[in-house]
Amino acid sequence: SGMKIRKYSYMLLFVTLICAGIQQLMSLDTLMGEHSGQKNENFLKLWDTVLHLITIVLCFNFSVPVLQWADSFNQSKWQRLQYAPLPYGWKDVSPEVVSTTLSLLQNSSSSRLFERKSPDQCVCCAVVGNGGILNSSGQGKATDSHDYVFRVNGAITKGFKEDVGTKTSFYGFTTNTLKNSLKAYWGICYVFIPANIQDYVMLAAAIQGAAVPSGYDEGDQPSMYFGNKHSFEHFRMIHPYFIEYVTKRFLNSPYLKMRYRDFYMPSTGALMLLTVLHSCDQFSLSAYGFITQNYEGFSNHYYNAVKKPLHFYANHGLLMEGTLWQLLHSSRVMWLYQRHGKKGGLSRWAKMKGSPTFFFPQ
Repeated sequence: SGMKIRKYSYMLLFVTLICAGIQQLMSLDTLMGEHSGQKNENFLKLWDTVLHLITIVLCFNFSVPVLQWADSFNQSKWQRLQYAPLPYGWKDVSPEVVSTTLSLLQNSSSSRLFERKSPDQCVCCAVVGNGGILNSSGQGKATDSHDYVFRVNGAITKGFKEDVGTKTSFYGFTTNTLKNSLKAYWGICYVFIPANIQDYVMLAAAIQGAAVPSGYDEGDQPSMYFGNKHSFEHFRMIHPYFIEYVTKRFLNSPYLKMRYRDFYMPSTGALMLLTVLHSCDQFSLSAYGFITQNYEGFSNHYYNAVKKPLHFYANHGLLMEGTLWQLLHSSRVMWLYQRHGKKGGLSRWAKMKGSPTFFFPQ
């Protein structure tokens, strides 16, 4: 069952992290130090590493539902989520809209990101961001070799086959980022991030094959973005419980206590990466095109014709996300693609001089 798979994943994660910590410590070559003071120091390093790995393990909770579907809506859940703002709940969304939309995700398959060909199949996933680090990376074949490839936002592949591949299994987005993306992906599985009421309305219209009936996107034809004749099997929607959980456990930004806290949420790429991390039962997740410590050596996006700097907006905590990816990579929970930048020197991340320049959304 799904619960057994999750329990197995949790145990595998724990063993992987502990083994990684032990292997890392055994390679220090200082555990055999001649002086007792050095041995005490090494013991403290060992203890700190063990506590560090245990802390990571305790962050994971595989009982939290990743996706929402027809069975996700009832009176008790409405009472729980009606006061929590989007994307962490259903505040400002009528129960009729939530109920109607989720009822269209009528099969239990909608509660799972993907189906396995066999119960014992181990699934390898790649999540591809849009970072400039992928330009001239030559990672296209490696990306396409995974069982499933997840992309987000712009994610164009034409002209960048050698660097980002061509395979697309899932596309993660909010309606806003979808409409501002550089291309449409047809014939795949679409993963909605419910950041706004328009995401619920757009999802319902897409499954029903009708124009968007109301709201900011009124009159839009979903076929422009998803093609024609899509049934519920082609759509998923991330659960508010899951977004709340990963935000509090992994990306609990100081922004949540500031003036613009209502704007803050993990980035689309971060939510997609954490969604896949909690869905794959083999920890062979690869992350391409995500922020790294030397981000200043690359353009904002891999498809930029001219190098552009990465901007930091108040609605996302990109530096915190980057620190998390590095932590999960070093703990061998996932693999993060990294390489040297096109210029020397340390980034703002490494220099730790002040705060980034933030652009507050209007």
